[in-house]
Amino acid sequence: MEPRIQYAQTADGVSIALWTLGEGTPFVEMPTIPVSHIQMEWQIPEWRHWYEPLAQRRRVVRYDCRGAGLSEREVADFSLDAYALDLEAVADRLGLESFALLGPIHSGPVAIAYAARHPDRVSHLILWHSWARTRDAASPQFGALARLRDTDWDVYSETVAHTLLGWSEGEPAHRYAALLRECIAQETMKAALGAIGAFDSTAILPQVKAPTLVLHRRQLSWLSVDVARGLASRIPDARLAVLEGESGAAFLGDTGAVLRAINQFTGEGEEAAVWAEPLAAGALRTILFTDVEGSTALTQRLGDAKARGVLRTHEQIVREALRVHGGSDIKTLGDGFMASFPSAMRAVECAIAMQRAFAEHNESAEEPIRVRIGLNAGEPIREEKDLFGTVVNMTARIAAKAEGGEVLASDVVRQLVAGKGFLFSDRGEVVLRGFEDPVRLYEVRWREPE
Repeated sequence: MEPRIQYAQTADGVSIALWTLGEGTPFVEMPTIPVSHIQMEWQIPEWRHWYEPLAQRRRVVRYDCRGAGLSEREVADFSLDAYALDLEAVADRLGLESFALLGPIHSGPVAIAYAARHPDRVSHLILWHSWARTRDAASPQFGALARLRDTDWDVYSETVAHTLLGWSEGEPAHRYAALLRECIAQETMKAALGAIGAFDSTAILPQVKAPTLVLHRRQLSWLSVDVARGLASRIPDARLAVLEGESGAAFLGDTGAVLRAINQFTGEGEEAAVWAEPLAAGALRTILFTDVEGSTALTQRLGDAKARGVLRTHEQIVREALRVHGGSDIKTLGDGFMASFPSAMRAVECAIAMQRAFAEHNESAEEPIRVRIGLNAGEPIREEKDLFGTVVNMTARIAAKAEGGEVLASDVVRQLVAGKGFLFSDRGEVVLRGFEDPVRLYEVRWREPE
């Protein structure tokens, strides 16, 4: 059923359209200013399928910004403070005392400003492909789009849709382009983007008290991950989660990874309570082992203190990847980790994310970290908070066969993720220590083609 449209009135007299979906903790998803159309969004299947799982654990609030969609169109003020009034009107209209706030793209500076000004009202701040100062996102692509905007509105909308959502998207991009043309007038778009270009919340970043999560997809073409990294570094205790994918829309690509990151961050994820219930007999788990290559030699060369610093970086990268991909940290093994996943696909995604994060770290690190990763799946035995059994022992042996920077997986894992888009190289049959029969192993291909 389509959500019921309601209206709020801003302090400067602008009518703002909104709807709510679900029950529970309020979660306000801001529009991607200056465009939105909450009624048409719901009619786009991919978008609707994003909202529905998001609302399973919370009360999702969505609204149209001023000048767009079902909100009042005839407005002249598109300043940062004016857009903040839209958000405040919605929160007041619904009586929201405290809520999580998602600010995507151009809405990021507004979300940052609102969170800094209302520390008691914003419980969690989530920034998606965003920045504190619009100038930080300047790129040749945006300059070309600005020129196109003033000459050919139809071509401009199609180009924006494909740039924002990803050029691999066909029909979803066409639908988004049609939404863009419907939700805002060409002259309004020009005036709003002119004002948005001056947004700057940089000075108040240290004043943000809400727990903050900065989300960014690694292969995004129009915004560097360095912008996300810089943003997270300037907000006190902010977390950065770099996900795989190229689409600028959370409702396209691996939406599951985005939802898991949000759920875990706001404390509403299933994985946070993975040990709260006993592991059922016969439950299938995918086990992941990491092992730092040459850790003993590293300690001998650097000494205990410096080597510990390198291993601490390894631990941070692994734990962040586990958090984002829903893995359970079973135990630390000195220079490695053992983790468990309810899904083989998530385990492989996590292993790839780890190796890419280590590769990125190594580009500028004084001491590169080369990590072996092994994957296997089966039915482990649980005792207390640990896992035991053949599947666990074999995973450790598989990791030991890998080289630094490699991910090796058993044939069981390869078959479980068949058709999911992963690439494997057959490494042939290998004899693992402690096992009589040879085991066929596969290397997970994670490096981007040059």
